Amino acid sequence: MQYLFCIFAKIFKPMNLSLIPNIKHTNSNNFFLLAGPCSIEGEEMAMRIAEKVLEVTNKLEIPFIFKGSFKKANRSRVDSFTGIGDEKALKILRKVSETFQIPTVTDIHEASDAERAAQYVDVLQIPAFLVRQTDLVVAAAKTGKVVNLKKGQFMSPSAMQHAVKKVTDSGNNQVLITDRGTMFGYQDMIVDFRGIPEMREFAPTVLDITHSLQQPNQSSGVTGGRPDMIETIARAGVVNNVDGLFLETHFDPANAKSDGANMLHLDHLEGLLTNLVAIRKTINTL
Repeated sequence: MQYLFCIFAKIFKPMNLSLIPNIKHTNSNNFFLLAGPCSIEGEEMAMRIAEKVLEVTNKLEIPFIFKGSFKKANRSRVDSFTGIGDEKALKILRKVSETFQIPTVTDIHEASDAERAAQYVDVLQIPAFLVRQTDLVVAAAKTGKVVNLKKGQFMSPSAMQHAVKKVTDSGNNQVLITDRGTMFGYQDMIVDFRGIPEMREFAPTVLDITHSLQQPNQSSGVTGGRPDMIETIARAGVVNNVDGLFLETHFDPANAKSDGANMLHLDHLEGLLTNLVAIRKTINTL
C-alpha cells in the first residue's frame, strides 16, 4: 500500500488554480474546464456561450476558463475562416473576462503573438502542430502567464516532458499539458489513455474531448469529427484521473466558422458535465 501511494504521489502534480485570476471553485476537488467556441466569431456569440458555460459550471462547482481563438492559423484550405481581426477578437476575450469575472485562454502561433495576447488573456495555449517550436514556447513562458501545451498528434506522451522543460527552464512553472489525440492512419484520431498518468509525471494534464475526435485530411479539405463520442472519451478521461477537460462548444455547431464537425452543442453541456462530476465524486471516494 505504501508503494502504491508513492507512485500516486509521483504522478499527481495538482495545478495551483488559485494563481489564475478570477478562477472560481478552486476548492471543489473537481476537474477544471477549458471551454468555449473554436474561434471568436463576434462579440454576441462569445458572450452568449461564456454566460451559459459559466451558469453550468457555477451550478456544478467546476473551475472554468473561457476558451476562444483570436485567430486560426492552421487551416486546411486558403479560403477557410481565419478570424475577425486579431485586435478585435482579443478585445472581445478581454470583455468576456471583465463582464463575467472569469479567466480566458487563447492559442498563439508566432513568438510575436505571445506578448500581445498576454495583455488580454490569462492562459496562453500552444497549438499541437507548433508545440516543438522552441521560440514560440519560450516566448509564451516568458510572459509569466500559464502555458497550455497541446500534445502534438505525432508525439508520444513521454516526449512532452521536453516541451514542459522549455517552459520551466524559462522561469515559468505554471504549465499544463493537453492531450488532443494521436493520429490513427491518415483520417482519424485515437486517445491512448496510458498517456494520461505518464504525462501527469511532468505537469497537470488536460484531455481535449472534442479535438481528439477529429477526422482530419478529408478530401473536401474540411475536417470531420465524431461528436457522438464526446461523452465516451470524457468519461474515460475522468476515470483515469485527468486534471482538466478541454472542449469546444457552440449553440449552432453546424454553422460555426471552424471545427463545427466535432463541437459539443451548447444545449448538451449541462447533461455531460453533470454526469462527469458524478463520476469524479465517485473517484474521489476511492
